[in-house]
Amino acid sequence: MAESDGQERTEKPTEQRLKQAREKGQIPRSKELGTAAVLLGAAAGLLLLSGSLGRAMSRVFEQSFRIERATLFDPAAMMPALTDAIASLVWPLLGLFAIVLVAALLGNILLGGFNFSTQAMMPKFSRMSPMKGLKRMFGVQAAVELLKSVAKVAFIALFAAWLLWGQFEHILGLSHEVLPVALVDALELLLWMGLVLCLALLPIVAIDVPFQLWNHSRQLKMTLQEIKDEYKNTEGKPEVKGRIRRLQQEMANRRMMAEVPSADVVVVNPSHYSVALRYDKDRPGSAPMVVAKGLDEIALKIREIAREYEVPVISSPALARAIYHSTKLDREIPEGLFVAVAQVLAYVFQLNAWRKGQGRPPVPLKDDLPIPEEYRA
Repeated sequence: MAESDGQERTEKPTEQRLKQAREKGQIPRSKELGTAAVLLGAAAGLLLLSGSLGRAMSRVFEQSFRIERATLFDPAAMMPALTDAIASLVWPLLGLFAIVLVAALLGNILLGGFNFSTQAMMPKFSRMSPMKGLKRMFGVQAAVELLKSVAKVAFIALFAAWLLWGQFEHILGLSHEVLPVALVDALELLLWMGLVLCLALLPIVAIDVPFQLWNHSRQLKMTLQEIKDEYKNTEGKPEVKGRIRRLQQEMANRRMMAEVPSADVVVVNPSHYSVALRYDKDRPGSAPMVVAKGLDEIALKIREIAREYEVPVISSPALARAIYHSTKLDREIPEGLFVAVAQVLAYVFQLNAWRKGQGRPPVPLKDDLPIPEEYRA
């Protein structure tokens, strides 16, 4: 189906499109499935409850034909007699109605499921348009429904004729039976023929259900532009999402930079890497934690803040790369780097003590700190 912009609906409906259609009450439904379910439920219910229903009707007939003369002319006796008749029939009929009700509900929710839509209940004034009404009456859809109805009636009629022809001798044989037996036999034959005739609707249902599913999917098909627009509406425009990500990254960087003054040391690769470490001496058993890390411009900014707040900056390219690639922000360093980081912290603590006039100058750090091969980047 061509759109106004020249695009065709060639793409399957998305989950969002299906959800919106369901909210509007636009779901696949099969009238044939509902009709077949009701008729089969009624036929099956009559077969299951025929015994109790027949006995109840017999009691009502007996009570009705055995009314005494005094009761017949007593106006006050009419209501008790009616109440007794209703009480005899109420339970078998309620059972039959319950079976038909369950069959009707199942027949309508088997395809499309249960759906309650307030939008579908709202009045639509467009449906009151005479021109649109005529279009629906004489349109392609109306012609298809007419052909379906004619084919369905013809099929059911042929099936009923075949069924009657097959039971023709049995029907004629009822005239040779005594009255009570003939009546029971005729009712039983009628019920079974009704059930088999209802089963003739199943081939029609088997054709209609796939057609309704296909037609529903066809009506909801989308153009490529509609899919792109839906993606933009649900996921957001790429440029907006990119700006949001940049703002979030900037906020995260500002929070990270605020932690640099509290670090004990910043380990750097003079060209690209900077990693700020903090060790809490008051927590026995804890390991040094990465409070800030970055590459290139962020690494330069970390070093600037460290120098501003007099946080020692130690150049160790291999260790800086190892910590950067192995440890996430606000996480403790891995066990394999404990020895190397411990040497750096020991050097820093000795350096801070010497600057305060306590102790001797620290021994310079070795260039080849003990870093396991799996942590070398």
